Amino acid sequence: MTDLLSSAPRPAVSGRADAPTFAVISGEQVRQALSGRERQLVELVETAYRLHGAGESVNPPSYFLRFPDRPTARIIALPAAIGGPDRVDGLKWISSFPDNVGAGLPRASAVLILNDHDTGYPFACLESSIISATRTAASAALAADWLSRGRTRPTRVGFFGTGLIARYIHTFLAGTGWDFEAVGVHDVSADSAEGYCGYLRQAGTTARITVHDSAEDLVRASDLVVFATVAGRPHVTDPALFSHNPLVLHVSLRDLAPEILLGSANFVDDVEHCLKADTSPHLVEQLTGNRDFLNGTLEDVMAGRAAPPTDRPVVFSPFGLGVLDLVVGKYVYDEVSRTGDLRLIDDFFHELRRYG
Repeated sequence: MTDLLSSAPRPAVSGRADAPTFAVISGEQVRQALSGRERQLVELVETAYRLHGAGESVNPPSYFLRFPDRPTARIIALPAAIGGPDRVDGLKWISSFPDNVGAGLPRASAVLILNDHDTGYPFACLESSIISATRTAASAALAADWLSRGRTRPTRVGFFGTGLIARYIHTFLAGTGWDFEAVGVHDVSADSAEGYCGYLRQAGTTARITVHDSAEDLVRASDLVVFATVAGRPHVTDPALFSHNPLVLHVSLRDLAPEILLGSANFVDDVEHCLKADTSPHLVEQLTGNRDFLNGTLEDVMAGRAAPPTDRPVVFSPFGLGVLDLVVGKYVYDEVSRTGDLRLIDDFFHELRRYG
C-alpha cells in the first residue's frame, strides 16, 4: 500500500530558529486538493483505520453541544491524534442545524484545526465540511469494497437521503471502480430526490435511475443500500425488507430499528464510539444488554479477523472517527503547501518568547 501519510515536512517548532506558522485554508482550496483523487483518498483512509486498529491513535469520545432552545441542532467536537510516519493532532468542530435546509443552506458546517505533534501549536485552520464529507464517503466506499468480498458484488445501489453525503458517496463509489446497472433514489423531499437525479445525470452515470416513492420499494430493489439521512430515531422497522441479504451502508446511524440489526451481520468503525448517543447499534445494546450482535469492526475485516457472511444482510454503521478528518486534513495541507498557495497569518501568534 502507498505510504500516503509520509508527505510534506511538519511545520514543527524545533528550538528558537523555527517560529510557528498558522495557515487558513479555504473550502475552494480544499476542493481543489481533493477533487478527482478518490482512489488515493480511500487508500489514505484505509491506512488510518489500520493505524487506529494498531493502537497508533488517540480518539476520545466526541463531545456534543446541544441547545434547549434549538433541540434539533447540535455542534460536535471530535478531538483526535494519529501516529504513523506523519503524526498530527487536531480537532474537528462540526455543526448540524437541520433547519438550514429549509433556508437553502447545507445542514452541516465545519472547521478543522491541525496541531503540531511536537509543540502542540496549531498550524492550520481548514474549512472542513468538504473534508468531513470526503472522509465519510471514502470510509463508505472502503467498507463497500471489503464487506462485499466473498459475497456477490452489488450491481443495484439505492440512496435513502439525497444530500451532500449521498452525493459524495456516489462520487467515491464511481471513482473507485463501482459500475451499477441501476441507481435507486428516495427522499422525503421530492425536490431533493429530483436534484439528486440531476447530479447523477451530470456525473455521467449510465445506470438506470429510478425515484422510489417509498423506502420499502427502494430497499427491495437494491443490493447495496446507502442510508444518508438526518433521522433522529429509527423509521425503517420491517426486517422482511432485507430478506434478499443486501449490503447496507448505515451512514446516518439512526435509520434502522433494532430488529433489523438483530437479523443482520453488523460491523462498525469503532465499537465504543458507535454504541452511544442512541444510534441504532446503541439501541440494540440497550435492548439486549450485550454486544453479541456485533461481528466486528471494518479493521477486523481488513485484518482477516472477521468476515461478512453471505446468508444475512450485512450492515456497516460508522460513527465517524476524528482520526480520519486529521489524515484527510493533513493531506490537504500538504497539497496546498506543495503548490505554494498556503495563506499564512504572519502575526497570528503574538507571545513567542517565554519571558516576553
